[in-house]
Amino acid sequence: MIVALIAAAEVAFWVLLAAGLGFRYLLRMPRTGLALLLCEPLLEVALLAVTVLDLRAGAAPDWRHGLAAVYIGFTVGLGPATLRWADGWAAHHLAGGPRPAGRPRYGRARTVHEWRTAGRWILSSAVALALLECAVRYADDDAGTGALRVWQERMLFVIGVNLVIAVSYTLFPKREPRDGAAGNPVDTEADAGRSFRR
Repeated sequence: MIVALIAAAEVAFWVLLAAGLGFRYLLRMPRTGLALLLCEPLLEVALLAVTVLDLRAGAAPDWRHGLAAVYIGFTVGLGPATLRWADGWAAHHLAGGPRPAGRPRYGRARTVHEWRTAGRWILSSAVALALLECAVRYADDDAGTGALRVWQERMLFVIGVNLVIAVSYTLFPKREPRDGAAGNPVDTEADAGRSFRR
């Protein structure tokens, strides 16, 4: 049931996003569009409530409860950036707004971008870690919390990877080629679409 609810929440996230942007830019109803976009957090609240109720009903914590915690954490950390990204491109394509700036490719601007990106992933992992720890402490000692601990280890790994990436751009910033063949100093729309690290 929890896995099905996670899948439904993910589908609903994109449906609400598309509907909100459609009302905002195609139908010229910005308030209705904003109201739909503000409904997004309710999906995570519902998922959290079902997960808590399932544990309270006596279910032993397993990988499904861990997945729910991770999903909520990543939605909290990455959701706002996803909304801004989608809104920027919708405004550009549907309302004649300016083209959103791409990801910087070189120098200090790229370093700052990588730290901001790492910050979102670290926030996601930290929220997931906190929810997982709450589940561990809530569960009975004999219920077995190994699956939740495994998810916590994965979140620590995600934090470590993002820190390594951000630090690497700090210590070894990507420099613009000297021959002037750098091209566009920011990634193109196609480049941005290939990278999940917004």
